[in-house]
Parts: sequence; C-alpha cells; structure tokens
Amino acid sequence: MSQPANPPLFDPCDRGRTASPDGLDAIFRPGSVAVIGASNRPGSVGRSVFKNIIDGDFAGTIYPVNPKVRSVCGVRAYGSIGEIPDPVDMAILIVPAASTPAVAREAAAKGVKGIIVISAGFREVGHDGARIERELIEVCEANNIRLVGPNCLGIINTDPTVRLNASFARRTASPGNIAFVSQSGALCTAVLDFAAKNNMGFSKFISVGNKADIGELALIRYLHADPQTKVIMMYVEELRHGFEFIETVREITGGENPTPILVIKSGQTAEGAQAASSHTGSLAGSEMVYTALFQQAGVFRVQTIEELFDYALAFGNQPLPKGNRMAIITNAGGPGIIATDVTIHSGLSLAKFSDQTTETLRRHLPSAANVHNPVDVIGDARSDRYQAALAAVLNDDNVDGVIFILTPQSMTEIEATAEVIPPLARASGKPVVASFMGLLDVSKGAEILQRNGIPHYHFPETAARAISALYQHSQWIARAHHREFALKVDRDRARQVIEAALAAGKKYLGEVEGNEILAAYGFPVLPGRLVTSPEEAAAAVGAFGPCAFKIVSPQIIHKSDVGGVQVGIKNPEEAAAAYGAMVATVRSHRPEADITGIYAQQMAQPGVEVILGIKRYRLFGPLLMFGLGGIFVEIFKDVSFRLAPIRYNGAQFMVHSIKAFPMLNGARGAKPCDIEELEHCLLRLSALATDNPEIAELDINPLMVHPRGQGCSVADCRILLDPASSCPEKR
Repeated sequence: MSQPANPPLFDPCDRGRTASPDGLDAIFRPGSVAVIGASNRPGSVGRSVFKNIIDGDFAGTIYPVNPKVRSVCGVRAYGSIGEIPDPVDMAILIVPAASTPAVAREAAAKGVKGIIVISAGFREVGHDGARIERELIEVCEANNIRLVGPNCLGIINTDPTVRLNASFARRTASPGNIAFVSQSGALCTAVLDFAAKNNMGFSKFISVGNKADIGELALIRYLHADPQTKVIMMYVEELRHGFEFIETVREITGGENPTPILVIKSGQTAEGAQAASSHTGSLAGSEMVYTALFQQAGVFRVQTIEELFDYALAFGNQPLPKGNRMAIITNAGGPGIIATDVTIHSGLSLAKFSDQTTETLRRHLPSAANVHNPVDVIGDARSDRYQAALAAVLNDDNVDGVIFILTPQSMTEIEATAEVIPPLARASGKPVVASFMGLLDVSKGAEILQRNGIPHYHFPETAARAISALYQHSQWIARAHHREFALKVDRDRARQVIEAALAAGKKYLGEVEGNEILAAYGFPVLPGRLVTSPEEAAAAVGAFGPCAFKIVSPQIIHKSDVGGVQVGIKNPEEAAAAYGAMVATVRSHRPEADITGIYAQQMAQPGVEVILGIKRYRLFGPLLMFGLGGIFVEIFKDVSFRLAPIRYNGAQFMVHSIKAFPMLNGARGAKPCDIEELEHCLLRLSALATDNPEIAELDINPLMVHPRGQGCSVADCRILLDPASSCPEKR
C-alpha cells in the first residue's frame, strides 16, 4: 500500500485540513460504525474488517451494509447506510473507488463525521484515480467529515473504553503505550506480527494510505493529547508540511509535556542534483530537507525498522537519563568491552564510581571481579551477586543509567536474575536496559524483563544505542535557548533589486546585483564595482587597493572554468592589462556570451573559507546550507542544513555540527575565528530566504571568516531567481 511516485494530487501550497486534529474522535472513538461493503465471502477485505471489529469486542454498535445479503457474520445487514435506523458516527468504505464519492454523500446525509476508505484505485493509479480522490475530498470537506485513506489498512484503537480494530490486518494489536503511524499498509501487517512476538503493545495503530485528508501532523497533534500514548513511531515516505511541522512538533517533542517521536523515512537517495546551478543546489538533495526537518523538530530518525522497535521499547518503558554517565554490569569480559566501545561511540561516557560504590562492590563481589566500570561479576555469578552490583551502581549519584548484560553459563540463574532488575530500576528512577545474550536459554528471562518494562536486546551494542537515544532526547528537551540577535535589514532595497531583475527577465544574478542584495541584509560585503574598460579597472584598483577581478556575464556561472577570475591585482597598471586579457580569454572560451564587464572587488583579508547557501523547495520552503567552502565544497561535502527561518540555536547548530568546526575554533594553535559574526550571517541568510520567495538558489562562496573580533567578508556570491519557486509559507 505504499505510494508510488505519481503526479501529486494536492497543491503543495494548499495544505488543507491535513494538519488539524479536529474531529478525529469520530475516527478513533466512534459510538457506532457502519461497514459499507461488509461481506460473508471468506478471504475478502469486507469480511476481514467486519470480523476484526466483532472479534475485537468493539464497545460500540456495528452495522454491516451490503444490499446483496441479509446478514454478515450473523449480524443483520442493511441495503444502504440510509436504512440504518440509528445514528452512525463513522463509516468504513470497502467499495470500488469510483463509487466512493457517492457513498460518502450517503454517509454525510446520515450524519457521519468520520470515514475510513480502505479501497484502492485512487491517485496511486494515475490521473483518473486522482480525479476520484479529489471528488471524495470535496464531499468530506463540504460535510465536515474527517477521512483516513484512501488506500489504507485501517486503524486500531486499543483503549479499553473503545476496543476498535477497524482494519483488515491478520493480527490485532495488544494494548500498550506506543502509537504507530505508517504510510505503508503492508508494513503495518509485518509490524503487528513482530510486535506480537516481542510482547510490544500499541495505543493506536494507523495506516494513513494516500493521506487525502488526515496526515501525520494531524495525528501527531492528536496522539500527543492522547493519555494512552507515550511514544509515537512513524514510517514516512513523504511529508506535506515544512516549517509548520517544525513549529508544531518541536513543542510536542521538547515542550512542557514532551512526547518522543521516532521516524524511519524511506527513499534516501536524491535525484537530479547534477542539473543544479549552484553548489548548494547540488548538495541540498530532498533527503537533506527531511534530515533538517526532523532535526529541527526534535524527531529521532532511525535508519532501520529494527532500530525503530529497539528505541521505541526504551522510550516506552524507561525514564530519560539526567546525564550521559553509564554503568555497565556484565558476567563476561568480551560483551562488556563491546558495550563499552559502543557506549563511547554513541556519545555516552562510562561513569566514574564513588569510593563508597567501589567499596560496596568489593564487599559483595569475589576478589576476581572487576569493581570498576564496566563491572564484571564474573561467569559464576548468581542472581544475588547481580542484585548487589545493580543496587550499588544505581545508588551512585555519578551513574545516570545502566546497561545490564548476562551471558548464560551453566550456573547462571537466568529467571531469578531477571526478577531482581525491575524493582531496583523502578526505585532508582534511572533507565536500565538489558541484554540477556542468546535466544533459547535466556528466553524465559527475556519474557520476565519485557513483562516488567525493562527493554531487552539480544546484543549489548543494541542496548547501548537504545540508552544513547534516550540521552539524546533528554538533551533535546534540556537544550538552551539563546537570546535572539536583532537584525538590521533594508528589505525595500533588496526587493527593488530583485523586482527590477525579474522585470528585465534576469534569473541569474552575480556579484553586481547579488552584493547589493546581501548588503541590504547586513552582510559584510567587500567594496567593489562594475568596470567596463581598462581605465575604469585601473581606477577601481586605485580606489580599493588590491582587487579580485571577476567576469560579469549572464551566460557564465562558473567563471573560473573559462578564465574569468583573477585575484591579487595590486596596481592600476596590472588592472588595465588584466582587464583586456581576461575579456579576450573568456571570449575565446565562450564566444556567444554577452560580457557586461568585470566586477572589481577589494581582496579579502585571510580567513577560513566557508559556504552559505539557499535551496528552495516549493513544499518545504528555503533550505539553508553551511559548510567548508571554497573549491572543496563539493569534494568534501562537509555541510549542514536547516529549514528557514532559523533561530540562534539553529545557526549555532549549523556551525558546530560540521567536521571542519575545529578549523574555525582554533585548531592546532591557529587563532579562533569570529564564530559569533558567522552565526549572525546565517541569521541574515535565513531572513533573506524567508522574505524573498523568488530566490530559488543562492551561494555565498566563499565567505571569509576572520579571527575573533574581525568579522567576516563576502568574497563571492551568486543568486538564481524563479518567481514561481515558492508558495507563501505559513509563519
């Protein structure tokens, strides 16, 4: 049921009701449900859905609708929804796609306020299906009906006051505190099977299908308010919300009542980057948009379905650690070493025990045991030795969490050891994750742990990564909020330059117009001007001092490739000669180019070269890029991304997250750069991007970052305009 890449049904600028949680109780908490297309035929979707509702002991009333039969599964059937004598809150449609708009109108006349369309055959099959889906949406919007689907598996609500399995899944969900939202119905069935095997329960289970109405953002808002839901898991193929998603979700994941959200996003390859006209465009593939989106919203992104479950188990059952200091308890040296390595690589540290803890461990463990971290209780340890070690480290204020490892030896008390962990963990208020290594021998112990809310993993490295995920989320919640920087900009001046360029049919802007736009937003632009003769070139060098010369032509974007850049021109004589030589060289390479002149710009003082960029997406808005600049930007690709607008926190993250940050921070005895002014430039870039939707792509490359207190300098820029590149963002 995943959605192939077909022409989109929806207008990216019209996000409609997909973000609103209003009216979703009609879907998740209906008092009565009509199954339109219910059937007695074995193996049919109509029978599976109806029987799942009955077998799930639905707390409300259910009505089968099928004009061809008198009853379904022994329940009286009705020829149409209009024949049902009582009110109906929600209808499930299992009818041919072409019939759904008409059936939806009948449901609206009955007063239905929620519809689940299981049927396929809509926009996922092409233009005709998209037209039917559009008509279905119009019916629902006109009658204030909320819609799940079409082309979906359905929904499950395990709330004991509802008990609704409105799906055709082969297996139902057990009650729990994890909500699962998936764009793939086929994945839903596999997830339910996996969850049953691993004693994982769900509060809500939702297959969104085509998301014609209800999408992920509406469900996140609804589930955040759901008392049964503690963690939200999502499988996403595409999202339809940009900055609105960030604004809403970061308050949900990191506000006063945080709900962790774990996401796996499919389709991690970018296409078409080769056609981009800027460095930013070639690096800012669509996958980078989602990376930025999730990071800014505080959504924890995983790479595999297995990780999705591993981390959800930890989030759903354990408190967040107050710090990153972890203790490891093991009865075997090798697994303890593995856990130590992964713990350190995952951004955690080994706790340094207090003297009191070390002394307690010495009293309870044999002399051969290791009483330092990782604690090795050695292979013959029984449950009492494990219990003493766990109690000691959990009581240590220097310990923020515990990774508990057991390997099954002939004398190991597997079940008894499992029993001692939950009460100690609960009393401490600290997270504890366990790895009882193996499958058959440790299975009963693993079941004890799972029943008591202790996440269990087959291998210690998985346990370490899971507790690291808890720590990372705690860091997101506790993140500092910096005082915002007050920008001084001349928006009118920038608008005049952009509008004049568009009126003249210009889409590519080089240094002449580009630097004027940047200067209007407070960027530190070096003095420069357009020169059109050797004499003017000589005068410019006389006025500015040593200059860089850059050819100006709307047909030439990559100037260095055709000999259109020369730096270090020191005096008027050099300038006059360089002007003629450069024009001749460029004409020999590009005889068709219209050469306007040369931009003569004062040479920048030495500094670290970085790149700042913008790449605009019609759906998500402007994506900002920062990274190591100059000629190496597309070689090393050491860059970070954020969707605009950003705040000071976002600017700081972009600067600090690249691998080359030590070059800016005074590595190997170099002077630290003016990082504060660099962050201000990123905030200016954000304002420029959000204020001017016609900017499709922009590169400032390089921006020279000088030593601390000496600011930055814009050494080169290029801007690509497109009046149709963006729709107005909701700010």
